Amino acid sequence: MSILDWIVLFITLAAMIAYGLYKGRGQNGADSYLLADKKLSWYAVLLGIMATQASAITFLSTPGQAYTDGMRFVQYYFGLPIAMVVICVTFIPIFRKLNVYTAYQFLENRFDRKTRLFTSLLFLLSRGLSTGISIYAPAIILSSILGWNIYLTNVLMGGLLIIYTYTGGAKAVAHTQKLQFLIILGSMGIAGYLVVHRLPQGIGFSDALYIAGKSGKLNVITTGFNWKDKYNIWSGIIGGFFLSLSYFGTDQSQVGRYISGRDDRESKLGLLLNGLIKIPMQFAILLIGALVFAFYSFQPAPLYFNSAAYNTFKTQEPQTTAIAEIRYNHLHQQSEKQAFAIVHLNKENNNPLLDSSIRQFAQTRQQIQSLRDSISDHISSQHYSPDKNDTNYIFLYFVKNALPKGIVGLLFAVIILASWGSISAALNSLTASSLMDVQLLGRPKLSPKAELQFGRLHTLAWGVFCICVAMFAAKLGSLIEAVNILGSLFYGTILGIFLVAFYVKRAKGNVVFTAAIIAEASVIVIYCMDIVSFLWLNVIGAMLVIIISLVSYLRKS
Repeated sequence: MSILDWIVLFITLAAMIAYGLYKGRGQNGADSYLLADKKLSWYAVLLGIMATQASAITFLSTPGQAYTDGMRFVQYYFGLPIAMVVICVTFIPIFRKLNVYTAYQFLENRFDRKTRLFTSLLFLLSRGLSTGISIYAPAIILSSILGWNIYLTNVLMGGLLIIYTYTGGAKAVAHTQKLQFLIILGSMGIAGYLVVHRLPQGIGFSDALYIAGKSGKLNVITTGFNWKDKYNIWSGIIGGFFLSLSYFGTDQSQVGRYISGRDDRESKLGLLLNGLIKIPMQFAILLIGALVFAFYSFQPAPLYFNSAAYNTFKTQEPQTTAIAEIRYNHLHQQSEKQAFAIVHLNKENNNPLLDSSIRQFAQTRQQIQSLRDSISDHISSQHYSPDKNDTNYIFLYFVKNALPKGIVGLLFAVIILASWGSISAALNSLTASSLMDVQLLGRPKLSPKAELQFGRLHTLAWGVFCICVAMFAAKLGSLIEAVNILGSLFYGTILGIFLVAFYVKRAKGNVVFTAAIIAEASVIVIYCMDIVSFLWLNVIGAMLVIIISLVSYLRKS
């Protein structure tokens, strides 16, 4: 990076830490440290919810997902708006009426203490692990730029965000998230504009879309039904609905955002607007990835986007890489010529030649992808990189090598800020649950000063735990998928417990507790046997808890 990029990066990150410390002043107990005194407006709730979900993984891995697999990932969010309505009708009124610190306090009132403890432990395990993955995402950036050891970089990235989260709690998290997300949206808009602006002369936005579409990268809707297909409209609406209902309705990292609202109206408005805005936002981020694919269809692209790993491979096996590069360069030059020809023929409406050129281009791209896959498999098998593939590096490579000075530093800062926004909220929610649902469960209430001290200790402990998890995140492949798979292993069971609590009025604690254990064990077995794609695990987990609870209740009746 240039000196200007370093200045932009440093000033942006330093200013955010200082802003968080400033806004987080005046902590005086659990209400302020965990819930920001319940004074947040609807737009703070909205931006907090979106910033919590949209981590660095969203902006780092999602464009790479579109580059390699197309835009069908957006279907994952199709069930989100429906889930937001259900949560506003059922979840929010109950949580706010009971004046809870965590969602799991409600379960003790409804069932018993062991059900509350079991559910909170499922949350702590899933959220603690996924937060560790979120720390790893921005660590890739500094590791790639500076050539630093990834493990030391994980410590640096996790340690910096702990500073204001430890000190300022929910108040610091809420205020920094507002600013972070506005910077993020603006910067991603600039990145999208520059992808098109940097296209070769004579190639416009519509031409890039045409190439991306003919390459299968604009496959927004896929209607075919397949249990093992990760992203189609059915798994998106049904599986996505259950996942969204569980994530936003029962995951403390999100519940903590909207129960901190000033009143019911502010909480509901923020949540409903999230349901409306999230799909277009995710569509736009995926579109950037599809445009990056088009960008590299007209000009040279690397054989492998993880430069550090590829250089290691090249050093260790120079003859193998030389042969691969000769073949790749030949194929890519052929692909570039075909891409320019397709644009030219499309403008002339020369359909017979156009169809032939599109078929040839598709065949060439398939050969390129096969070669990339073989190189990726070889790099992974020889342990030249801890990553399974280079999906997480595609957008990073584009930013680093194709954008002007100053913008590079800003976009690197944006990815780091996105990570801080989601991780700080996650640490705050982990603290709330481990403090209120585990340490203080069934014990006398502490003084506000003691609550604040313990809250900060929990925040520090979870920060260290998540940094340790980040050390192993490199082995998980696409980070955006890894986080969603991890959530799906636990969210269905958690959601099932809450649905029984809300809608099966006569179900008792012992029955639900047993049903939850059976459901969670079943979900893990189904995942290990690779029977269905991960989104369906949310449906299976929730339905198992409900069905087992109903059957047990009917038998006793």
